Amino acid sequence: MERRLFLSNVIIGSTGIAIGSSLFGISSCSVLGSNKIVLALIGCGARGIDLLAKTCDGSTDMQVKYVCDVNEQRSANAAEQINKKLGYSPVQVKEMRRVFEDNEVNTVIIATPEHWHALAAIMACKAGKDVFVEANLAHTLWEGKQIQEAASHYKRIVQVGFQHRSAGYASTAREYIKSGKLGQIIHVKTFNLTGGSKWIAPQEAPVPAGLDWNSWLGPVASRNYSPGIYEVSEQGGWNNYWSFGSGALSGETSHLFDLARMVLGDPGHPASVYCSGGNWCWGSERETPENQSVTFDYGKYAITCETGNAMHYMASDHPSVKENSATPQDWMRAPARIEIYGNDGLMYLGLNGTGWQVIGKNGKLLAGETGEASDKAHCDNFIKCVRERNIPASSAEQGHLSSALVHLGNIACRVGNKQLLFDQVKEVITNNDQANEMLKTIYREGYVVSEIV
Repeated sequence: MERRLFLSNVIIGSTGIAIGSSLFGISSCSVLGSNKIVLALIGCGARGIDLLAKTCDGSTDMQVKYVCDVNEQRSANAAEQINKKLGYSPVQVKEMRRVFEDNEVNTVIIATPEHWHALAAIMACKAGKDVFVEANLAHTLWEGKQIQEAASHYKRIVQVGFQHRSAGYASTAREYIKSGKLGQIIHVKTFNLTGGSKWIAPQEAPVPAGLDWNSWLGPVASRNYSPGIYEVSEQGGWNNYWSFGSGALSGETSHLFDLARMVLGDPGHPASVYCSGGNWCWGSERETPENQSVTFDYGKYAITCETGNAMHYMASDHPSVKENSATPQDWMRAPARIEIYGNDGLMYLGLNGTGWQVIGKNGKLLAGETGEASDKAHCDNFIKCVRERNIPASSAEQGHLSSALVHLGNIACRVGNKQLLFDQVKEVITNNDQANEMLKTIYREGYVVSEIV
């Protein structure tokens, strides 16, 4: 989008985005009382197009009015894909302002890079739109809180893309633990162990035709274009840089954090965090760590995390309980898994439809549940909640609490592999001033998330 147009609509002096009632002149465009949902997609990468397709699948009372991306080629591709599926082409725009100004649009899907999540989601809430925002919810812990407050203040439905909360097997795992059959919870472990290789950042290059690089940067300080930042291929992309993403913890690991919290009954913030991490696997040039070991203190138990990209010997895919539900699976070679230790059994829990099993003494299988992928169910839950004005499966509140684990783990690593004490009510770090400053970010003028939503 042209910067002068963007600034004229979102700045109040030098404070950044205006979240007051005068920004768009829109109070609410709630779908309540109307059967028609008018959608816009903001961020037209592969994930955004997939989410839009799953949201619209099987529905005859939805219209995709806009596809929005600062890359004209991506929005054109999205429009083409929608035309093939739905038989019409939506309007292609570069400026999300166009979407927010349109009173007919009542629902948006935000699938931008992480550094744009908060700005886009809060603007959408202010404009009266309900929001599906991809995980990880926000780029900093403070931003997650701001999104939560915006959802509450403007009475918007905000669904976070932690899709496993809509999985049937996640609910049965939660009920099993709640019943007490696993016993007292002693310890919880999460693992995201993958293969990889040494990554070297490509050289800076001319900006590709059709890409508005300045607008893509948005809140981040101006810098030259690099395909190593923009192109997500061969382990490259924005999630390797602290300015744009949160590394391995904000990828599949964040889904492990969220699923673990859900089945444990959604505990709040941890009292402390410790992280040891670095580029020890390959010595890559990425800013975010290749390997991290994190411990969160929840009082009666800890949640730990092991993530790294040097484990080629792990299984290439998850074990699947549905393939052989009568016997224990080879969970120890699952690259992404959760282990929940009770004094009466050990629960193994997986992602992406894997299911769960509980193992007792001598390896005896005590219980289990088959699973299935939950992307479509999560999109359906979002639309149902938009229609009925109910709290979605992955609310802004729970999305914030799970995303906070990503940010706390990374901050503990970035300040020198320290243990940090966290005030769970005030949401501040109490024993390290440098770490406390990292709870927020410094915004570029014109792209500032306001203190008051």
